[in-house]
Amino acid sequence: METELRQLSEAVGAALMRRQLLLACAESCTGGWAATVVTATAGSSDWFERGFVTYSNSAKREMLGVPEATLADHGAVSEETARAMAEGALAHSRAGIALAITGIAGPGGGSPGKPVGTVCFSWCRRGETAESETRRFVGNREQVRRQAVIHALSGLLARLEGTAKTVP
Repeated sequence: METELRQLSEAVGAALMRRQLLLACAESCTGGWAATVVTATAGSSDWFERGFVTYSNSAKREMLGVPEATLADHGAVSEETARAMAEGALAHSRAGIALAITGIAGPGGGSPGKPVGTVCFSWCRRGETAESETRRFVGNREQVRRQAVIHALSGLLARLEGTAKTVP
């Protein structure tokens, strides 16, 4: 694994250990890449609880409990769906914190309102309100997915360390 991802995973793991939290990941467009990055870190079994790869809408509904109305009203690529995914990951695990990633990695599938590279994220601690945001990344499919994994893990680390900048 490349140095940047390894160092980010190690920092996330250390922050989770300090707070005695387990992590769950709910992923769509990244197909389990965030879970792969964290489980490549030695000792991750002490802080990584489980991952959900919910690529289809039916998987989001069945595995995470994302409401059909959320998907119908906002789409799979939306902050509403990302928040429901993070909340669902907590509801279906022993984790104390979860991250969720859903987006359009390309090369097709985009629209004027949600172009290729649009990725929605959410982070949620058990018992708290989920936070979410949307980013637009540039590049090919692999580059968009890689940037999404980095952003999700960096956002998690910032929230664990209390340095996240939330935008109203």
